[in-house]
Amino acid sequence: MFVKVCGLSTPESVREAVDAGADAVGFVLTASPRVVSPSQASALLAEIPERVLAIGVFRDEPVVDAVAIARAASLEWIQLHGTRTRGDVATVHDAGMKLVRAVTLGATPEELEDWGEDLLLIDAAVPGSGEAWDYESVAGLPVLQGRSWLLAGGLDPENVGKASAGARAWGVDVSSGVEASRGVKDLAKVRAFVHAAKAESTV
Repeated sequence: MFVKVCGLSTPESVREAVDAGADAVGFVLTASPRVVSPSQASALLAEIPERVLAIGVFRDEPVVDAVAIARAASLEWIQLHGTRTRGDVATVHDAGMKLVRAVTLGATPEELEDWGEDLLLIDAAVPGSGEAWDYESVAGLPVLQGRSWLLAGGLDPENVGKASAGARAWGVDVSSGVEASRGVKDLAKVRAFVHAAKAESTV
């Protein structure tokens, strides 16, 4: 099970996620209680080994702005939320970067198609809200077969195993589900989440 821990903002939280076995970490570079500056994100890269992906997260920014900000943060991966186009995917790749394209519950059939992104992320109706949803509703969708995609929205250490199995997800992404308060990570929850997700993948 591929595990991404998002919304990290301190060296301690990054180290905890990495030491627990996370495959990717996310830095929020858009308006949010979890926002970090490009310089902060760049500094946090010192805590991340090469095996772990470091991803800059954006909401509605034009893709050219997201690319510029991610580049300033020394990041090679971008996660784009909001209404996007196939041209946005091409723009990210033309910049020499890789893309996580995020869609929400209720995405159109076209939005779920493979647009050439490196990873697809399927989130709750309100990304970042921490709201759980009917994860099994995406299980077995033909459009997802054979693809690398992440399940997100309302996941926590207690439900990630059942949710990921029910959705037949390739990977999972968490943010609010491992927080002590909004924007502040609970290190014990971070470790518990990664371990729970990884345990499910070995069953």
